[in-house]
Formats: sequence, C-alpha cells, structure tokens
Amino acid sequence: MNFWKSKEFYLSIGVFFFLFFFFYLYLFTPNYFTNASLREFEIKKGETLDSIVERMFKEGLIRNTSGMKLAAYITGSQNKLKAGKYILRSGSTFFEILDELKKGGKRKQKRVVIPEGIWQNKLAELLHRELNLDADKIMRLSSDKKFIRSLGLNVDNLEGYLLPETYYFYVDANEAEVLQRLKYENDKIFEPERIQAQMKKLKMNRHQILTLASIIDGESNKVFEFPLISAVYHNRLRKGIPLQADPTIQYLKRNRRRYNKIYYKDLEINSPFNTYKYAGLPPAPINNPGKDAIYAALFPANVSYLYFVADGKGGHKFATRYSDHLKNIRAYRRWRRAHR
Repeated sequence: MNFWKSKEFYLSIGVFFFLFFFFYLYLFTPNYFTNASLREFEIKKGETLDSIVERMFKEGLIRNTSGMKLAAYITGSQNKLKAGKYILRSGSTFFEILDELKKGGKRKQKRVVIPEGIWQNKLAELLHRELNLDADKIMRLSSDKKFIRSLGLNVDNLEGYLLPETYYFYVDANEAEVLQRLKYENDKIFEPERIQAQMKKLKMNRHQILTLASIIDGESNKVFEFPLISAVYHNRLRKGIPLQADPTIQYLKRNRRRYNKIYYKDLEINSPFNTYKYAGLPPAPINNPGKDAIYAALFPANVSYLYFVADGKGGHKFATRYSDHLKNIRAYRRWRRAHR
C-alpha cells in the first residue's frame, strides 16, 4: 500500500497543521490590555525572566506565562531583557513585547515640555520641532476615526485627550506612538475610584470634564484661580446661564493673526463653540488641558460666583452679583486706560 495515499499520511498532515496553527495562535495571538491602549511596565535591575513574566501576567499585560517564556527561549531573549521603564502597546505579540524589552536600554530619549492648554495645531508644530515628527500626519491622526477607536475613544478628535506634561520620548518614536503616550497619560487621571465617584456626583462624563477643563486652562495662567473659574462655570451651567467664555471665541479664530483680541462681531459667529451665542458646554475640548485644569473642573471651589473679569495684573476679580461685576469691569477699564 502506498503510504503517500494512505489514511496515515493524511492523518499525519492533519496533525502537523493542527500543531502548526496551535503554536502559531499560542505564540502570535496579540495581547490586549483592558481599557487601555498603552501600559507602563518597569523591569528592575537583576530581575529574572521568571519574575518579569509573572509580574507581566499579574498586571494583565500578557495572556499567559508559558507562551511568553517559550517565545523568550525561541528568540534567545531570556538573558537580554534590559532594566528600565517601558511603554507597552496593547495588541502586541509576545515577540513584539520581547523585542521592545531588549532594545529599550539602547534607545535614546529626548526631554520635551508640552505647555498646558496647547491647541492641537500648536502641539503638532511643537512635536515637529522637538522630535522631527510630521505635523500634518499628527493632525490627520488626530481626527482619524480608525486610529481614535484603536485608542479606545469614541470621539471625533483627540484634542483634549492628550495630556500636556514634561515627557521623555524615544527619539525614534513615530507620530502614532507619541499620540498614544499622551492619551495614555490622560487616561491615568480618570482611573482612580474617587475621580469616577466625583464625575457621578457632578453628573458629568470624561468628555464634558475635559471640555470644561480646556476652557478653564484657556482663561488664566494662574493655577490658584482654576477652582474659582471652575466654580463660575459650574454655577452657570447649573442655572442655564451661557458661559460667555472668551477662550471659545479665540478657538474659533485661532488661525487669525490676532486671535487673542476679540471683536464684538466675533461674538455673533454661528457655531456651537460660541458660548456667547449658545448655552451649555461646547461640543468638544478647545485645547489640551493640563492636570491642574482637569482637577479644577472635577473639584470646583465652593463659592457662589457667577462672574469674573481681568484685574489688569494677570489675575481676575470674581463676583456673585451682576452689579459688583459691573464695578469690577469699570475698575479694569480705568486700569487699562491708565496703562495705555
């Protein structure tokens, strides 16, 4: 009987392909994180492969320990993993994770300071200047629905969801990796239970908090004022009074040369972002707010203020009654005339 045409041959072929696909799926199936596109992981100096793999499994970074260890032995990586902090991407295979953990110690990093309340177009310019990234690609990715969904978000644009901070980026990082990192840092603010509880108390979701925080960040450079400004806007939202926030008008005119100067005609712009024309929050954040502004949006000061105006010294004067607000406006105008 010819073996090549026998049942044993076809059974052997079947077993071979079964084992092949089993090991392929076992080793190459992506490792997905829960509710995060990026996760931070640190390898300690002198740590063994067993210890590293066990911790990764406990932290939900890999599906199982045996597959990770097998991949390490296949690639000879068991003694090549470098101590240090890593940002791992959801959806990576065991081999991709190992490759990252091996080269991390050799990759150069650059310090980049991203200012709070930065507009998305200015962020793209900054990342181009500091990391030589493609500013146009950053802007395209910022509104790319597929990319945004891959980050676990259901929004139209990433503006507002990228946390300004001082970062150390790998100099060979690409546009997507940098945006993922900024979004990951923003995620961490909203993870604690006390933050989730506070949002429930305010009856606001993350998108609304970030939208309010972006307005707060656009109003002042003095962090101690943030909770007071937040209180004004929370009080106005509660009473149904239009926010009348100048930063939302500046957002609409940000491509104009003198975007910071607002004219009366600008207040008539027909846009849902015009908080002089429409009550409530605008539909999305108007910049990328920092931690201080986000915490202020979450925890407003316990005051009854409804108004504020510049004091001419870089800060603001606050008022509960409109008559007091008018006095503060007149005082500011006197100061401005005196300092022309």
